[in-house]
Amino acid sequence: MAIRVLLADDHLIVRQGLKVLLERAGFEVVAEASDGQQAVGLAEKLRPDVAVLDLMMPTLNGLDAGRQIRQRRRDTAIILLTMHTEEYQVAEALRAGFRAYLVKTQAADDLVRAIHDVLRGEIFLSEAVSRVVVSGYLSGVRAPTDLLAPREREVLQLVAEGKTSKEIAELLGVSAKTVESYRAHIMEKLDIHQTAGLVRYAIRVGLVMP
Repeated sequence: MAIRVLLADDHLIVRQGLKVLLERAGFEVVAEASDGQQAVGLAEKLRPDVAVLDLMMPTLNGLDAGRQIRQRRRDTAIILLTMHTEEYQVAEALRAGFRAYLVKTQAADDLVRAIHDVLRGEIFLSEAVSRVVVSGYLSGVRAPTDLLAPREREVLQLVAEGKTSKEIAELLGVSAKTVESYRAHIMEKLDIHQTAGLVRYAIRVGLVMP
């Protein structure tokens, strides 16, 4: 039986390229998602063997989408695909239990091998990512842990994308009052008290694009 793969990337041309690559290698692409929330829903419904997630996606980034998929589908291996190789992002992904972290520029060479490796229980890092991890280890400085809880990161991303409290509430299935409470906690934790500051922080930690 072919290995079943879910692809999630907000760029159609990237998904199409990856789909051709994977199908030529004998994998079955069971679904495609254009944002993180859609990816979580499809993973829960279709139960793929592997979910390949872009790190930078609207409504829910790949890191937090992967966390939610792992909570609901422990048997689905998560592979993050990104242009970002900052140490704290790699560290957060590995702490969350993701099995592979690939740089998009190396995906054509790495993705097929990475899928086989993660399904054997191994970890796969692109060469550029491995260098970052080794450099961080040799420096003796532990990569910083994110100050925010996963739901707070989710709210912060949506705020940075310009959504109102009402829109965020509808997306997350909570009340607008709850969203305002999350927002207040985020500002307190980060010691940031203006929306513009939250947006700058979200860009800096890779939740949204500039």
